[in-house]
Amino acid sequence: MELDYDRLVALRKQSAAWRLLTAGNAALMLSFFNKVFVEQGARSVAGAELVERLDDELFALNERLGQGTFPRSAKVYLDDWSSPENGWLRKYYPPDTDEPHYDATSAVEKAISWIRSLEERSFVGTESRLNTIFDLLRQMTFGAETDPEARLAELTRRRHEIDREINRVQAGEVDVLDSAALRDRYQQVTSTAYGLLADFREVEANFRDLDRDLRRRIAVWDGAKGELLDEVLGSRESIAESDQGRTFQAFYDFLLAPSRQDELKSLLAEVEAMEAIDEPDPRMRRMPRDWLEAAERTQATVRQLSDQLRRFLDDQVRSEDRRVLELVRGIESRALALRDAPGVDLVAEIDAAAPAIALPMERPLYAPVAKAPIDSTGIQAGDGEFAADALFEAVYVDPARLMAAVHQVLGSRTQASLAETLREHPLEQGLAELVAYFALPADGFTTVFDDSRHEEITWIGDDDVQQVATVPVVTFARTSPGIAWATSQKEGR
Repeated sequence: MELDYDRLVALRKQSAAWRLLTAGNAALMLSFFNKVFVEQGARSVAGAELVERLDDELFALNERLGQGTFPRSAKVYLDDWSSPENGWLRKYYPPDTDEPHYDATSAVEKAISWIRSLEERSFVGTESRLNTIFDLLRQMTFGAETDPEARLAELTRRRHEIDREINRVQAGEVDVLDSAALRDRYQQVTSTAYGLLADFREVEANFRDLDRDLRRRIAVWDGAKGELLDEVLGSRESIAESDQGRTFQAFYDFLLAPSRQDELKSLLAEVEAMEAIDEPDPRMRRMPRDWLEAAERTQATVRQLSDQLRRFLDDQVRSEDRRVLELVRGIESRALALRDAPGVDLVAEIDAAAPAIALPMERPLYAPVAKAPIDSTGIQAGDGEFAADALFEAVYVDPARLMAAVHQVLGSRTQASLAETLREHPLEQGLAELVAYFALPADGFTTVFDDSRHEEITWIGDDDVQQVATVPVVTFARTSPGIAWATSQKEGR
């Protein structure tokens, strides 16, 4: 970013971090914010608790610096710090509660980070950062390389370096980092960890700004839903593809991997136990948990944006439904008014009352039928007695007998109904025989079904109880001369 005069003037007016650094009570705010939201890693503090903690801080400072140094109450200070004009604290109400909660903004993180950079350090390491620069440059050049031969050459070089390192270790030559190198790398680890945690606040703030802008546009939007969704999703995609968004996604993926968490905790414990790290940062041990809480809050903001989009779609659907009903009622009213008008034809034809939609993904996948294996080997005759009557109780309806009955009823006529046939040839085998009449083969006649009419067929069952079946009207119509049946009988067909 180019730091010219006009740009710096605009930043001084617009940047909340700059205003915080130049505020009259900057020392009070920075020390209190650092103690509550940075060192302790708090992401959301209830209003009553934060008022109490600030009140204790003001009391201690007034006792030491003199009464009247900070004359206002803790609540007045918090209201001033969270006002839209300052924007150093975010005051909000969580769901299902009427007590305000407070959280530091990304401006506080930036201001505290800059203040930390002003402190004189007894040790300033540069080797680890130089190695990091080389590693990043190698990753960039290797990641952008499209030539397979160049990639193979780089991988071969790495393999040779690893082989040489293995040979040196096997020979007893082990290079150990000295105390300065260890402190250098630990310093870079802590600064990077704090910087990444601060990125979560900025990503969360970006998503909140997007949610606020979405609510504003929904309130005044009168166009198509697709246009608004296209703009919103494009803005969300740009945030997700930003540096903070990619960092957040990478850390969220890390948080979902328990093995990586265990490895990080183990490495932190080993590093803090080294003699060279005489003053380990106490917050580094809590850093994985702080990352998890920050990621959860950022994800909650993303879910809030998704919920807002869903509510917008639901509201738009209901609004469109109401508009459709109004149009339908208007059409009905006009049709009723023109119904009796002479010379007006209100008849219209449509292909179907509703569209037929066939979704391929709704069709079930093919499931092969599992065939049970049948093993007929080793079957032996049994000696036990059993009743075999069930094997001989199967009902078999002879279709030839039924065809003969139909031809006899037809005689010289061209057609005869099923009811007429059954009056002359009553059912002998009940429902099975009735069903067989429906499936007789076309041999000199055809079976015609009239589904628009029904008739009742009665017969006496095995237990002398009258049975009744309601079936469509069935008619047997001759399709060949009457002599065809007699001829077929003489030929033994």
